[in-house]
Amino acid sequence: MKYESIIGLEIHLQLKTKTKMFCGCSTHDTAVAPNTNVCPICLGHPGTLPVINEQAVKFGVLVGLALNSDIAEYSKFDRKNYFYPDLPKAYQISQFDLPVAAGGYVDIEVPDGERTNVRIGMERAHLEEDAAKSHHGEDGKTYVDFNRGGTPLVEIVTQPDFRSPREAKVFLQELRQIARYLGVSNADMEKGHMRCDANISLRPIDENGEVIGALLNPKTEIKNLNSFKFVERGLEHEIERQTKLWDAGNPPMESTTRGWNDVKGITEDQRSKEDAADYRFFPDPDIPPLKLAAMAEEMRHHLPELPAARRLRFANEYKLKPADARQICEDPALADFVEHTFSELGAWMNAMPEFDAMDEEALQVENKKMSKAVAGWILSKLLGLLSERGGNVRTMKITPENMAEFITLIVTRKLNNVAGLKVLNAMLDDGSDPTHIMEDKQLGQVSDEGALAEIIDRVIESNPAEVARYQAGEDQLIKFLIGMVMKASEGTADPALAKNILLVKLKAE
Repeated sequence: MKYESIIGLEIHLQLKTKTKMFCGCSTHDTAVAPNTNVCPICLGHPGTLPVINEQAVKFGVLVGLALNSDIAEYSKFDRKNYFYPDLPKAYQISQFDLPVAAGGYVDIEVPDGERTNVRIGMERAHLEEDAAKSHHGEDGKTYVDFNRGGTPLVEIVTQPDFRSPREAKVFLQELRQIARYLGVSNADMEKGHMRCDANISLRPIDENGEVIGALLNPKTEIKNLNSFKFVERGLEHEIERQTKLWDAGNPPMESTTRGWNDVKGITEDQRSKEDAADYRFFPDPDIPPLKLAAMAEEMRHHLPELPAARRLRFANEYKLKPADARQICEDPALADFVEHTFSELGAWMNAMPEFDAMDEEALQVENKKMSKAVAGWILSKLLGLLSERGGNVRTMKITPENMAEFITLIVTRKLNNVAGLKVLNAMLDDGSDPTHIMEDKQLGQVSDEGALAEIIDRVIESNPAEVARYQAGEDQLIKFLIGMVMKASEGTADPALAKNILLVKLKAE
């Protein structure tokens, strides 16, 4: 029997506001002593009244717009009643039947999946306050830190439109990018800024892929999925576990909650899953309703270009390979730097006479060279050097203008790759102009035939055995001899010209 997995996600996105959802306490709890950023409101003291954080509501609306959702004209907050040590009021202020946003979709690309282009439907996005954080001590006791309690969250609930763990992972990575482009959250799963619960069930299908029996079966919710890898692994394990139950004629008969144990690589039973009636939702009497029509119109003007649109534009406008465009657009700061670099490159090309004389076809060729050089030098060389130095594109001293000048030197062959790496390192040191570095360090590419011929003569004279073997038919030794020329010239020789002169001299020997 074949089975199809039906997967939906519930994501909690921690909003990057300065203060909590309903009080003035700071949300920045990193490296702060436990129970420091607290007050009577977020600790649930009797008689205190919550006040809505306007910025959190704006962020929630912005998220809804980015998910192509409908923003509610009228929304409200509700009390979600349950007792747990991390919830001092014994209820959570959330939203039930009138969320900030409803419906919508996100399109994802899954290059190595069975479905390469997938539209994931959204059920809703609503605002709520976070619970406190429990710490399980080695002494067997559990300690509660209320610094996180009351932090604004937007909970995003998808439709059960995923058919594989891979699709769920790709969607979460896309959602992280969207959150970062919007500036509403850092969305780091490892730091708890984005937390995910995955719901999964199986259904039998025939050889044609048609569903046999019920369209949907009781689902299992998987918790403790605090990384993209764990989401994928947890779902893969659950598919394997539920498949065995179906094959044994004992499929899951009720909705349950299971926790992911990464050490064992399995999910573990926790409890039966609650439904809405268990929480006894009712409107919070202390919080006035929200009228969001005007705010939605305002926030629509603040909606930036989103990752998918930017990737497509970079590939079309800058002639980047789709894979390169995807890698660049993963980080908004890197994408901004690359975009400004291309803008400066356009100015450099317009100012150079050799480009003015080119026809349209020749210009297209040069543009592709520029795009290839930008992607190669920034993604491979620049990011690699920054990683070695412990820096990043936000803190480095290289400006887009200097990067464009550097790329121009490479493409016009005034700098070769070996010397270019030395120049790039020097640019990272103090942000200096690449042309000045090239001239000061005498790293400009040697394309003078006479000067190169002298270097090559010395290389031939110093390597008689290799020259003899090349002339005896070992053609691959030409690479060794070119390498010796590059070494003798300290990386400044024009490799193509050096090869031509070598071939002529070796043939004449």
